[in-house]
Amino acid sequence: MSATSTVGVIEDMEQAATALEPTRLRLLAALAAPDSAAGLARRFHEPRQQINYHLRRLESAGLITLVEERPQRGFVERIMQATAAAYVVSPATLGELAADLRDVGDRFSAGYLLALAARVIRDVASLVQRATAAGKRLATFSLETHVRFANPAAQHAFADELTRAVAALVAKYHDGTASDGRSFRFVIGGYPDGPPAATSTAVSPSAQSRATRPAPVRP
Repeated sequence: MSATSTVGVIEDMEQAATALEPTRLRLLAALAAPDSAAGLARRFHEPRQQINYHLRRLESAGLITLVEERPQRGFVERIMQATAAAYVVSPATLGELAADLRDVGDRFSAGYLLALAARVIRDVASLVQRATAAGKRLATFSLETHVRFANPAAQHAFADELTRAVAALVAKYHDGTASDGRSFRFVIGGYPDGPPAATSTAVSPSAQSRATRPAPVRP
């Protein structure tokens, strides 16, 4: 993770424990913008030595990074910043307790959708890490939309039509013989939206699609 990352992924238990300690969690949020131990001590009304202790733990965990050193009278002030603007915790952190699609038989259950989302986070986090190490951007595609169904029958009809449309697209574009082709995994899921006031207008899929097309990082 770098200081310019939009979303960082916490990928092991030690890193998660470091980030989730209440004082360090506050410091990590405060370090969205660069600051020093002295500056944070003034902001939080805590001893600088105590702030320094927590900053060392966050730095060792790779959650903050040094961005500048400023010579002061008798010491050098270290300016730190969070390695990302926000974080998610990878399901891999939970080890054997992580959700696994193989343990959920019902594809229409909330458990299956959660396990699927967990796999997306785990897989993309791993691919981003490898892409960063290779000096490349990861080719991704995202689509999000909002649909308000008149009744359950319309909801089921939509799901059936979407399934057929995706199957047709897969049949049209999938080429298992393309030795130099790019393999992608697509995930489609749906769940009840929040109150109507939270989303006042429907959003077209094209308006919410996002794609990048750099050189691929192969799994």
